[in-house]
Amino acid sequence: MDLSNLKPAEGSIKKRHRIGRGQGSGWGETSKRGFKGAGSRSGNSRKRGHEGGQMPLQRRLPKRGFNNKNFEVKYVSFNLDQIQALVDKYEITKLDLDMLKANRIIKGEERLKVLGRGELKAKVEIWAHACSEAAKKGVEAAGGTVNVIA
Repeated sequence: MDLSNLKPAEGSIKKRHRIGRGQGSGWGETSKRGFKGAGSRSGNSRKRGHEGGQMPLQRRLPKRGFNNKNFEVKYVSFNLDQIQALVDKYEITKLDLDMLKANRIIKGEERLKVLGRGELKAKVEIWAHACSEAAKKGVEAAGGTVNVIA
């Protein structure tokens, strides 16, 4: 056995169909498209969800519910490593909405949520609308406190 007699495994190579190349090929005349109708003509592509005249599933199912964006509550999440970066940059001992708005970190009516990624080394008093268990443990381990705003 050498490079001159290598060949692919039996059945792994299939000859492609040359569509529309005459009757002798077996794929001439209608070219596997059937007779007449939109499907036999060029430029045809059915719309997504088309079921051949049957009422499509997305129209058979009832419409339900409505999400009013006026009542959507937007949270800005801060991880412990981000809080540590703020402590290093601004030398703070208290993290609350007023401080974040004054430094243009959050804006408007956004709420603050503290998450537990990273590590906090400084003792910080945090006022937030929500806090994960991991974040609370991380802050308390560094000697700080987490106060949840109602």
